[in-house]
Amino acid sequence: ACVALWWRRRYPLPVAVGVVVLCTFSEVASVPGLVALFAVAARCPARVSAAVFLGSVASFAVYYSWRPAPEAPLWLLVGALVAGHAAVFGWGLLVRSRRLLVESLRERAAMAESAAALRAEHTAHEAREALAREMHDVLGHRLSLLSVHAGALAFHRDAPAEETARAAEVVRENAHRALQDLREVIGVLRAPVGELPLPGITDVGELLEETRRTGTAVVLHDGPGVTTGEHPVPETAGRTAYRLVQEALTNARTYAPGAPVTVTVTGGAGDGLVVEV
Repeated sequence: ACVALWWRRRYPLPVAVGVVVLCTFSEVASVPGLVALFAVAARCPARVSAAVFLGSVASFAVYYSWRPAPEAPLWLLVGALVAGHAAVFGWGLLVRSRRLLVESLRERAAMAESAAALRAEHTAHEAREALAREMHDVLGHRLSLLSVHAGALAFHRDAPAEETARAAEVVRENAHRALQDLREVIGVLRAPVGELPLPGITDVGELLEETRRTGTAVVLHDGPGVTTGEHPVPETAGRTAYRLVQEALTNARTYAPGAPVTVTVTGGAGDGLVVEV
């Protein structure tokens, strides 16, 4: 029985069954039997451990029925036997539950770490998408102005000096603004969220004024107080409306150069915001 305990951690159930059988014939095997019972309770399911517990008690009962101990009363012997087995059995269950708890906590920690990594990756992906959209909207508008006027300078080489100077000033101004916009967009990577000023519905007027300076005829029809800020528009909706007008003006210069453009912005609280170009 003592030699069999060497394999109690790798094969707890077979070792316990073998030692319990030995306890039926030998009182000396009682101590290895308790050790084997502890190993089963600490490593096997509770139902299996309970079966081994009952089998061990039954084996001692069979042994003492064959070889009674006259020096001790039967009730005292049975009580000590059951109490000793119950104490070892409970100790083994406690060790098993603690080990399972530690394993569960480790699995939860690993799952939490994996979830945190996924959330960080998702957040970084959203930030990259937002940055790409901002760069497309901002630089697309500015670079289209540069392309139009640089093309005009290259095509009309014999244009009057005044027109050439005006076109060159527009190119210079928009190149400077493009650099500023790019610097602000790149700053999103380092600045906290909400720190950088983003365009809104109140900036549509300035956007149209820039477009007029490039030679495009633009007319604005807006509802009462919509683009002036008298009736506040939610930040997201205002920024979306601004980008919509900006992209539409860029497309107008690209696909309909010289055509007049009409921008209509209407709406209000409860009615929604309508932008038509």
